[in-house]
Amino acid sequence: MVLLGTLVNGACIIIGSILGMYLQRIPEKIKETVMSGIGLAIMVLGLQMGLKSEHFILVILSIVGGAVLGEWINLEARLNSLGNWIERRMKAKEGSSISQGFVTATLIFGIGAMAIIGALDSGIRNNHDVLLTKAIIDGFTALVLASTLGIGVLFSAFPIIIYEGFLAIFSRQINAMIPTALMDSFILEMTATGGVMILAIGLNIIGVTKIRVANLLPGILITAILVTIMYYV
Repeated sequence: MVLLGTLVNGACIIIGSILGMYLQRIPEKIKETVMSGIGLAIMVLGLQMGLKSEHFILVILSIVGGAVLGEWINLEARLNSLGNWIERRMKAKEGSSISQGFVTATLIFGIGAMAIIGALDSGIRNNHDVLLTKAIIDGFTALVLASTLGIGVLFSAFPIIIYEGFLAIFSRQINAMIPTALMDSFILEMTATGGVMILAIGLNIIGVTKIRVANLLPGILITAILVTIMYYV
């Protein structure tokens, strides 16, 4: 089943989020400290990812180009609008953070090599090991995030299922169209570019910055374009 890994990944995010909701009754001081810890851990993850680049100038150009494009289309506002729509549909209580949880978790779960490599493995070789490993990691991450950011984390499962499912279903066509060396280079630089975004999420979580991280997402597209140009030139 091509979508097995994708569906398990989504299910683990949902289950982790539900379990995390039961931890929301912990004292506020503990929540704040836990959230700071999460932010610091996410920053370290972002640094590890960012340092994997072999051509860091590509990462810089991707972030700059992505920021310009993202601000132009106001992607963060669009994602927040979707989160706010979910809040209204859920009739969330005042002060809830459904939108924040949805956007933050979607970025964390969607940016990274495991989603792409795992989905391609699922579709091409019917091997779900990478996505199943990612599912366990995402499940525990969702549990921790949901304990502080709330039910919005749960809804991040759906864009992740769509994203990974699309890659899995069309993996054979993607594999036939894109040379292996080009794909490997893209995954490496995309991981590094995504790492910068993950670092920004961590800084936002601990309250150091208020970076509109979603507006940096087009940088992934810029990375693909630059890596392709570099490969064929």
